[in-house]
Amino acid sequence: MATISFFTDMIQQITERGRTLIVRSRDELRTPPDLAQGAEDVLSSKGEASGVARSKSLLEAYAGAGAEKRQIFLQTLAGVFGPDTKWMEEAIENYRREPGPATALALHKAAEPRRQELFRRLNRVQGGTLALVRMREDLLEISKQPGMAEVDNDFWHLFNSWFNRGFLVLSRLDWTAPAHVLEKIIRYEAVHRIGNFEDLRLRLAPQDRRLYAFFHPALVDEPLIFVEVALMREIPGSIDAVLSPERQELPAGNATTAVFYSISNCQKGLAGVSFGNFLIKQVVEELRRDLPILSTFVTLSPIPGFLAWLAAEQADEQSRYLTARYRERLADLGPFDGRQLQPDSHDLFSELVALYLLKAKDKQGRPLDPVARFHLGNGARLERIHPHADNSRKGLLQSAGFMVSYLYDLDAIERSHELFVETGQIVTSNEVRHLAQRTGVSHLAVAL
Repeated sequence: MATISFFTDMIQQITERGRTLIVRSRDELRTPPDLAQGAEDVLSSKGEASGVARSKSLLEAYAGAGAEKRQIFLQTLAGVFGPDTKWMEEAIENYRREPGPATALALHKAAEPRRQELFRRLNRVQGGTLALVRMREDLLEISKQPGMAEVDNDFWHLFNSWFNRGFLVLSRLDWTAPAHVLEKIIRYEAVHRIGNFEDLRLRLAPQDRRLYAFFHPALVDEPLIFVEVALMREIPGSIDAVLSPERQELPAGNATTAVFYSISNCQKGLAGVSFGNFLIKQVVEELRRDLPILSTFVTLSPIPGFLAWLAAEQADEQSRYLTARYRERLADLGPFDGRQLQPDSHDLFSELVALYLLKAKDKQGRPLDPVARFHLGNGARLERIHPHADNSRKGLLQSAGFMVSYLYDLDAIERSHELFVETGQIVTSNEVRHLAQRTGVSHLAVAL
């Protein structure tokens, strides 16, 4: 009887404990009345189960909050969830008294902002990684506000680890891919708009077209970045030669040139986390393995900042780049309002495009054009400038219809990359070098 009583009492205790855990779990899953308090609750959690429950509750509360509450929470992350100053001061004193690996490690831990640990704990929740990427999207909207740069640095620091190249999976997407993934390709295309599924089919179904994307295991069915490739016999002079529905399909085995004509980053919250350089190089390897006949790997790229730069230089009477000859010819053309250029203006604008790509720099001394900065930083060569290449409204307003090709010479990528990074020199083809020489602007940083 005593034994039966013992087991009866034990079962009752387990049952009561289970009820307590269920009630506690439900309480922790309730939406916290204040996002900042919810964050404190997450950081104060000792048990793994309670920590995950509170993290899930906080992410749900953030997702359901309005824009103003989200902004206040992000500002709170900057003001309240930085390093523990008392702990850090103690760690500094300990290191001064006894410098060494142990006290240095303690100081490193003390100097870490509390929000980094908060992000790590939120990341444990299923879907937490994507929720944090979306949270950083909100942060980037207010990135100029005080303190936001520090919070963004913490996001960037963690994302660079979580989205390390070793975690990324390269996949080729074709017309048989799941519809919900194809819908995202349509939505995320940032260079040449895809109007509908028929437009997308023309980019995926033909045997001379390829699309590759990077995925991450924590973001299922969410592409991070993708590149569209046209297999051709030569470098195309316009985007219409690539996208025209009337073009003649080329048997893949007859192609000699792989043209990267669109690269789109899909997740705004991952801005600044580099995927593209890995993507291009791995896609080249995939293509060479599948189609050994391919010998040329080249882009057909937009020049998004060209006309904005040209307008600014025209307005600057002290411009170092626009000589009297250029000013006179541009004045004869009148205001540029997005119309197509006449053929007799192509040489003029080809020189100006070369000038822009080779000389225009940002505050860090890098090429001003973001597309040029990306490909040149990867070790590509500035190969060819194409007039009358993109006569869409976007292309005309951004670059007067011009596009540019960057060549990925596999035998020279490392040398070109080192020249660019170490000395700022831009490796060009002879054709572009001759254009640059005609500008009359000295000290153009070019090398063969």
